[in-house]
Amino acid sequence: MSKLLLVITVLAGLIAGTGPASAATIGEVTGFGTNPGALRMFRYVPDGLAAGRPTVVALHGCTQTAAAYGTNAGWVELADRWRFTVVLPEQQTANNSSRCFNWFQAGDIGRGQGEAESIAQMVRRSVADTGADPTRTTVTGLSAGGAMTAVMLATYPELFTAGGIVAGLPYACATTLIDAFSCMNPGKNLTPAQWGDKVRAAGTGPWPTVSIWHGTSDFTVATANQRELVEQWTNVHGIPATPTATDTVAGYPHAVYRTAAGRTVVETYSITNMGHGQPVDPGTGTGQCGHATAFVLDVNICAAWQLGMTWHLDG
Repeated sequence: MSKLLLVITVLAGLIAGTGPASAATIGEVTGFGTNPGALRMFRYVPDGLAAGRPTVVALHGCTQTAAAYGTNAGWVELADRWRFTVVLPEQQTANNSSRCFNWFQAGDIGRGQGEAESIAQMVRRSVADTGADPTRTTVTGLSAGGAMTAVMLATYPELFTAGGIVAGLPYACATTLIDAFSCMNPGKNLTPAQWGDKVRAAGTGPWPTVSIWHGTSDFTVATANQRELVEQWTNVHGIPATPTATDTVAGYPHAVYRTAAGRTVVETYSITNMGHGQPVDPGTGTGQCGHATAFVLDVNICAAWQLGMTWHLDG
């Protein structure tokens, strides 16, 4: 390629808002800590990433790999576009034969132990390696990864400013495998205070904000879990489980729950007629991201993009 053509190519990418193509790849990081949960750590760092940028922890669902989830959910392409690091924990089949994070095992969902501590160690290592802004770390995940997102928000609230739970479950809904199935479907119906007490027993605030996504036709993790998550996290934030305001985003119902000072601390997206999966909207236009595959569903809204804008990852 001639120098002139190279310059034209780069400028065209900048004008389009995509920037030059990145040579960065998802790579494994070893020796990140004592790793009591025996997880693997993968990470994506865009080429030439400046210090002081955000970090997103993205937790895959059952049967998925870290790299596939990070790519298909849209986080890797957004990292290139908006300039942030993506930490991608990965479950091992020795821990769970379906490669689900063990959100239902008591030894993996408490502070300082098991898988929760392994993920926390990954966060600390990545922030140190990249010089990231420690006040701009967020966590999100799908299904078992969504349930583990709730675990991280409850047990390590000082590490995360916000979380995005997609098709997930409330923190400490289950503490055994058998109990997990009833949590998933039909779900458990506790009072907001009962749910909130589980979080308060796990950590000490201030608490992160929470965005809760769920398909209305999800029969794997019942939609009742979205309601119970709202009750849990509004109670933690000391506000009623009644929306302050409702609207639609890309045609889907969206509700926000604000404090008396007007700060949105909980929000929900209900994706009409969507089954169990991560919402994406493949393409290169504004608001688009992701790649449809099993449990990553093209529903004309990309959860990663919406979360990223809410978390101001673009600035």
